[in-house]
Amino acid sequence: MSTLSAAFKGDLGAFRLDAQFEAPLDGVTALFGPSGSGKTTVLRAIAGLEHLNGRCALGRLVWQDNIHFVPAHKRGIGYVFQEPSLFPHLSVRANLLYGNRRARGEKAITFDAVVELLKIWKLLDRAPERLSGGERQRVSLGRALLSQPRLLLLDEPMSALDRGAKEEILPYFETLHSALGLPMILVSHDISEVERLASHMLLMSMGSVVAGGPLNAMLTSDKLPFRHNRDAASVLTARVVAQAADGLAELDLEGQPLLVAAEAGPAGEAVRVRLMARDVSLAVEAPSRTTILNVLRADILAIEPLNGPDANVVLRIGGQQMLARVTQRSVAALGLAPGMPVFAQVKGVSLVTAPGA
Repeated sequence: MSTLSAAFKGDLGAFRLDAQFEAPLDGVTALFGPSGSGKTTVLRAIAGLEHLNGRCALGRLVWQDNIHFVPAHKRGIGYVFQEPSLFPHLSVRANLLYGNRRARGEKAITFDAVVELLKIWKLLDRAPERLSGGERQRVSLGRALLSQPRLLLLDEPMSALDRGAKEEILPYFETLHSALGLPMILVSHDISEVERLASHMLLMSMGSVVAGGPLNAMLTSDKLPFRHNRDAASVLTARVVAQAADGLAELDLEGQPLLVAAEAGPAGEAVRVRLMARDVSLAVEAPSRTTILNVLRADILAIEPLNGPDANVVLRIGGQQMLARVTQRSVAALGLAPGMPVFAQVKGVSLVTAPGA
C-alpha cells in the first residue's frame, strides 16, 4: 500500500516539533490532538509551506530529504484553510476556474463534477461577500479540487463555522473520498468530526505523533484516552444489503443484520456505522418482544471499570471491536466476564460514508 511518509524536526520559537509518521493513501487520515500540539505545523510542512529539517514522500515521489526540497507550488497539493481564502474581486465561477488554471496535466476532476458534488451551481455568479460561511468553504474546497491535487490537506476546515453551517457542510466532506478517490489529511481537535470523516488517525501531543492506526483500533484501544470519554464510540465497517421501503437501510455487519435509518447506497457498497458506547446495552439471553431492532451476537474481550458507577465492555463482533458502556452493578448482576457470549442491543446507529472502507 502506498503511504505518505514524513519526519519533521525543528524549533519554532519556544515550540519544538519532532514528528514521524506514515499515513495510508487509500482513505482519510486525521491528525488529531489538542490545540498547540503541532497539527497545523505538520500540515504546512507536508505542503512545503514550512521548511523544517526532515523528509517527506508521497509514495515514491520524494518532496523533501537531505538534498531536495520541492517548493509548495510544485507538489500538486490542494489546501483548504480554516478561513476560506477566496479572491473577493472574483465571482464564485472565476474563483473555481482559477484553481483549474493552476492545474498541471490531465484534468481528471472536471468543473461540472465539482459543481455537482458540492451543489454550488446556484452560487456561480455570486461574489464571495454574498456567501454564507459554509458556502464560502464549499467554494474554497471546489477551487482546491480543481487544481487536480495528488493529495488534499484540510486544516480544521469547519472550525470557523457555527454549528448550523458545520452540519450543512459535513456531508460534502463525507462524500469526497468515495466520490473522487482522493487521499486526504484532515487536521481536527473534534473527535466527533474525526469519527465521521476519517478512516485512520494520528494522535499528536506536544509536537510529536504519539500513536497511529486504523480509526476504530484507536478509538477502542486501552492504551489511549478515547474509550474513557463520556461520548466514547466505535466506528465499524458494514456492507449494504438493501434499502427497505420503510426508510431503513439493511446492512450486513460481520454476517449479522443491522438496520439504520438512512439511505445507504447500492447493495454491496462498503459503509461505516458509528455506535455510541452509551447506546449499547447487553443481555446474556436473546431478548424477545423489544422495540430495539438491532441485537448483535458478540463475545466479551475485556471489562474495564471506570471512575464512578460505569464500566466499559469491549466486545468482539467477527473481526471488529465495539464498545458498550454499562454500569458496574449490571456487570456484577449478570456475571459478565471476558470470553462470555452476549447479545448487544444497539439503541442508536448513525451511518457515515466510508472513506476507504
